[in-house]
Amino acid sequence: MSSVPEDRFRRSPVPLITHGARRTVLRADDGVRVEALYEPSPGGGTAGPAIVVAHGFTGSLDRPAVRRAAQVFRQYAAVITFSFRGHGGSGGRSTVGDREVLDLAAAVRWARSLGHGKVATVGFSMGGSVAVRHAALYGDGSGSAHGGRTEANTAAHADAVAAVSAPARWYYRGTAPMRRLHWVVTRPAGRLVGRVGLRTRIHPRDWDPVPLPPVEAAARLGTTPLLVVHGDRDPYFPLDHPRMLAGAAGDRGELWIEPGMGHAENAAAETLLTRIGAWLVAA
Repeated sequence: MSSVPEDRFRRSPVPLITHGARRTVLRADDGVRVEALYEPSPGGGTAGPAIVVAHGFTGSLDRPAVRRAAQVFRQYAAVITFSFRGHGGSGGRSTVGDREVLDLAAAVRWARSLGHGKVATVGFSMGGSVAVRHAALYGDGSGSAHGGRTEANTAAHADAVAAVSAPARWYYRGTAPMRRLHWVVTRPAGRLVGRVGLRTRIHPRDWDPVPLPPVEAAARLGTTPLLVVHGDRDPYFPLDHPRMLAGAAGDRGELWIEPGMGHAENAAAETLLTRIGAWLVAA
């Protein structure tokens, strides 16, 4: 979710589908259908790097802010956007960051199947926590999260990760927006609001078991570089969250605190997205 209305970007001249793009439906390891869109980098072909974009809660691959970010990243690499389960045209229900690692793994595998040798991931808010956990769980190619070492799990690893406006720990309720979010996720009336008003289908069951917290995942990245980006006016998560994430990553972590920035993809300026894209390709 974001502190900046998406209407701000609705009149963007960015085309929704670029020349050479292809849509498909991927299958996560648990069988959930995941809609995805591949857009090649102009002149880059499949020999170059690819960036996989993981949106925030209530987002989708067709949301204006996600499309805008994708077009900026295409200056540096081919881009895959997708809708997490329970969002957009994907199947299933949102588990708010738990099983979503399977959706991201499917998108990364698709990038590698298209011939991209280097695949980086960038996640916003919920997508940021998913990207960090995905990098830890698939980083050594073992697929330790779901079923041991396989060729498919080896293909799902990320070579570099950026987490924008991501939480460091679960169940945070220290801000009014997060208390509202918890109401949406945990109450039947809230899930109805999520389905009808926010176009997000939320799973009614609690986590069992509780997934690896992002800060612990950041400590398990090994050699995978992590960029943590956070706005100093983020209304959802205060600055101790990004500092914890970057600190846990040690020498492989880099922290950017952005003055005046709010929350997630809707608040990310084009200049910031440009810097992130350049970092992901160079890392």
